[in-house]
Amino acid sequence: MNEILKRIGNLGIVPVVKIDEAKDAVPLAASLLAGGLPLAEITFRTAAAAQAIQNITAELPEVLVGAGTVLNIQQADQAIAAGAKFIVTPGFNPKVVKHCLEHNIPITPGCSSPTDLEMALEFGLETVKFFPAEASGGINTLKAISAPYKMIKFVPTGGIDQKNLMDYLSLGSVLACGGSWMVKDDLILSGNFREITRLTAEAVRVTLGFDLAHIGINAADADRSLSIAKRFAAIFNLPIKEGAGSNFAGTIIEVNKSSGLGANGHIAIKTNSLPRAIAYLERNGIEVDDSTAKGPAGGPVAAIYLKEQIGGFAVHLLQGK
Repeated sequence: MNEILKRIGNLGIVPVVKIDEAKDAVPLAASLLAGGLPLAEITFRTAAAAQAIQNITAELPEVLVGAGTVLNIQQADQAIAAGAKFIVTPGFNPKVVKHCLEHNIPITPGCSSPTDLEMALEFGLETVKFFPAEASGGINTLKAISAPYKMIKFVPTGGIDQKNLMDYLSLGSVLACGGSWMVKDDLILSGNFREITRLTAEAVRVTLGFDLAHIGINAADADRSLSIAKRFAAIFNLPIKEGAGSNFAGTIIEVNKSSGLGANGHIAIKTNSLPRAIAYLERNGIEVDDSTAKGPAGGPVAAIYLKEQIGGFAVHLLQGK
């Protein structure tokens, strides 16, 4: 997959932004960046779109900027000249798609039917925009039309907000979701960029879904491990599950049969998406230890440790169910 599209997939949310005045572009992008989402799709619904893209590209190059609502080749050229790294269209315009591909610019055209998807395949596209998502039947329609096209990823857009975001992102066919709930017109026009940052950070938290999976305790040997696990089970009325390398009291306490990673043990944090979680941590300067990655043979990584220990505990990331 194209590297730009991979970056979008690792972020999970595409803020769809309408800029009325170009002067608001950089503060808007800065607020998204502060909220943990260095990405913006600037829609060509206003005359300020191209200048807005140019301003963000010049001032905040770490923010990935694309152009949305591109209706013709002329707009595509304006967006590319301004620095747009990807193009999004509301429908499937073969001329625009062909033009972008000839210029090596990733394009995500709007598709809502098998006919649209057949056209996308003819052009060799790997990713399309499912638009308008909710008005086209939402999750059920997306499941139905994507079933024969396992090779295509979707970016559902239209009617998506924080309430239904994870319904879409939990589908294996979905690369990311487009939405404007964190960048509403009134917030931009009133200069309420602090609220945009708050809503963005909230959306990122929902996307990642970090939560405690269990606490791991290091024990000297198998007998001591079972003794500790049974004590927790007795106090909190939890079932015991004995394993080859550790024993569990319920699902929240794991007691290793020897000293594992971490001076005291480990803390397991589950997430909605391990790839997005790793990308998020790395953007924030937190390294993972690739040598600890675990998962099915030939399949995705299901667990990995951070390089850093905190308070004498190793930190273990787990793919949530």
